[in-house]
Amino acid sequence: MTPRGRTNQLLYQAEVLLATPVGDDEHAPARRLALQEGALALFELALNSLLREVTEHARLPRHDWRLLLGVEGPALAELERLRDLARQESWLGWLIAQLERLHDIDGASERRAPVREQFIAVSASTSLEQTLLDQLAAAKRDIAALRETSFEW
Repeated sequence: MTPRGRTNQLLYQAEVLLATPVGDDEHAPARRLALQEGALALFELALNSLLREVTEHARLPRHDWRLLLGVEGPALAELERLRDLARQESWLGWLIAQLERLHDIDGASERRAPVREQFIAVSASTSLEQTLLDQLAAAKRDIAALRETSFEW
């Protein structure tokens, strides 16, 4: 499989996980948390695969996002573009923040308090699943543009 194919596969698998029905049995909350964190983990693998893909010409020994997107990372045009994107309000900035949470002791999944009948819950916030889907879509748009400029080289 090519790095491009692997990136596409991982992004697709994250979307498939998010579309998986949770159910309503006693294991549904745990299943929802597992699907959220599993999709984030696949998104992280896709990011590493993307980094391998767009830096293939540089023959780098490692493709970990922390290393390549960090301040001390290699000075490659594709990586500079991604570093700039990570500093903005973008899918990459959001993803990096979520990955830091994912690797933290508390994890990144949304834990919902039990619903009590006497309370009416009103929320304007978007679920992590929907936010993940939105960020995956934004990533795919940016990845297509990045691939185009990378291909020109």
